[in-house]
Amino acid sequence: MKEQFYQYIQNLQDQITTALEKVDAKATFQEDLWERPEGGGGRTRVIENGAVIEKGGVNISAVHGPLPKTMQAYFKVEDVDFFACGLSLVIHPKNPMAPTVHANWRYFEMYNKQGEIVDQWFGGGQDLTPYYLFEEDAIHFHNTCKIACDKHDAEFYPIYKQKCDEYFYNAHRGEGRGIGGLFFDYCKATEDRSIDDWYAFVTEVGNSFVEAYVPILEKRKDLSFTKEHRDWQEIRRGRYVEFNLVHDKGTLFGLKTNGRIESILMSLPPNVQWRYNHHPGEGTAEAKLLEVLKNPKNWLA
Repeated sequence: MKEQFYQYIQNLQDQITTALEKVDAKATFQEDLWERPEGGGGRTRVIENGAVIEKGGVNISAVHGPLPKTMQAYFKVEDVDFFACGLSLVIHPKNPMAPTVHANWRYFEMYNKQGEIVDQWFGGGQDLTPYYLFEEDAIHFHNTCKIACDKHDAEFYPIYKQKCDEYFYNAHRGEGRGIGGLFFDYCKATEDRSIDDWYAFVTEVGNSFVEAYVPILEKRKDLSFTKEHRDWQEIRRGRYVEFNLVHDKGTLFGLKTNGRIESILMSLPPNVQWRYNHHPGEGTAEAKLLEVLKNPKNWLA
């Protein structure tokens, strides 16, 4: 399974970077190959200062070796080895009317000292973070997620949509990071669903990403905006940074397993503002966004 999934994310990385370069039409992804001293490595692709994308990364990695003590406690296991591979991406458009997007699809194995698999699971998802709310974009993104889920189980979308709202939540702010999408983790084989079934589901979601996001980016990338719009975008990006550094488990895992810092922090936007006690005016588009972030919506009701 690990070879099969790693081949898949290599191909998916190519498909996504090609699609995004076509939209930007100016900048291209710069590739950076790296190795992890303890075992494994990755292929980082970063795009910066484009006509459409201010900063973005579409990264794959496959790392392995002894599970560090800090992560043994986290997973509640003894001395084991691990293998982890996945694709992680974040795209920060230049235009404040275009949303930031994040996605991740990953596979994990743990082994005893005889090299036997003692645990394995899939995880991942995709979520949207707008700065100005266009409801038709939210509906399109969530509908694309639901279509991918429904091909495997009609209960997946409502379950993983709710998990996404719960996970990407800045508890210290009392608001969501964005308008959600899908989030799933610890997808393990059961009597009803094999690890191959989970592979089929996760790759279905991965294959849906370009259709979920690129049409939104195409629609919003050329809209006019002011300095005030840009300021709001950078203030909201600050909340994005807060989540990634305070709450995100992926960031924690990377830092605790001696991951590559440049790849882990690739998700952070290039220009951010933190303004003291900032609140948008009542009835504004900015206030409308905050209301939705504090009260997640069922976009497909």
